[in-house]
Amino acid sequence: MHFHSNIKLLRKRRNKTQDDLAVVLDMKRSTLSGYENKVAEPGMEVLLQFATYFNMAVDTLLRVDLSTLSESQLYQLENGDDVFLRGGNLRILASTVDSSNEENIELVSEKARAGYTNGFADPEYISELPVFSLPFLSKEKKYRTFQLNGDSMLPIPDKAFVTGEFVQDWSGIVTGEACVVLTLNDGIVFKVVENKMAGEGKLTLYSLNPMYEPFDVRVQDIREVWKFVHFISQELPEPVLPENELVRTVAGLKQDVQRIKNSIYGK
Repeated sequence: MHFHSNIKLLRKRRNKTQDDLAVVLDMKRSTLSGYENKVAEPGMEVLLQFATYFNMAVDTLLRVDLSTLSESQLYQLENGDDVFLRGGNLRILASTVDSSNEENIELVSEKARAGYTNGFADPEYISELPVFSLPFLSKEKKYRTFQLNGDSMLPIPDKAFVTGEFVQDWSGIVTGEACVVLTLNDGIVFKVVENKMAGEGKLTLYSLNPMYEPFDVRVQDIREVWKFVHFISQELPEPVLPENELVRTVAGLKQDVQRIKNSIYGK
C-alpha cells in the first residue's frame, strides 16, 4: 500500500506543511504525521477526506506508487484525470527514456510476451526490455513494438514486429482501426477493433484472416491499447505473381477487408 508515501508527496507538491494540511483536514498534526510515517493506519472516512482534498480516487492513493510517475502523469492526476474516477482518460504507463530524456521504443519479442502480460506495469520489468528509436516517429507520442505470433492477421505475417502508439483514452478508439490490445485472459492480441465501450462496455476484435472468428473483450479485462502505426517483417516478399493471379489476390484481400467492415457496421 502506497498511501503513506503518496500523501506526503502530494502535500509537498502543494507546498503545504503538516500543520497546514492538518488544519484543512481538521485533524491533529501528530495524527497526520503518523499517517505519513506509517505509524497509524487511516480508516475509510479518513481515506475519503484525503481523496476529496487531493481530487484522487482512494484506489489511486492506496495502489499507485505516485513517486514512479512522470511529471506529466502527476499533473494529469492532480487535475482530475484519474482512471479510477473518470473511467478512461489516464492510463498509468511504465516507460523508459534514453540519455537525452526522449522516450524509447521498447521491444516486446515473442519470448517476452508471457512476461509482459504480468510485468507491463512494473517499471523494473519494462526497463529490462530491449529498446530502439525510429527518427520518423513523433517525439510527442509513446510507442512500443510487439512481435506477432500466429497467422490471424495475414497478410501481416507471423513473427512480424508491429509498432503501436499508446492510447490513453479508450473512448476515442476509432472503429476499424487495428490495435495491439493487452487483455487479462488472452494476453497480447493484434486485431481490427470495433469500439462498443460507450453502449456495451466492450471492444469487439476481428482478425484479417477469415479463418478466425471475432470475439469480445470487456473493458475491465483490458490492460493496454496501442494503435497500429506500422510493421516490420523479416520475411522476404513473395515472388512477383503473374498478372491474373495478382489481380485475384488483391481482389481477395479487398473482399476480406470489406467482410470485416460489413461485420463491424452491420451492413
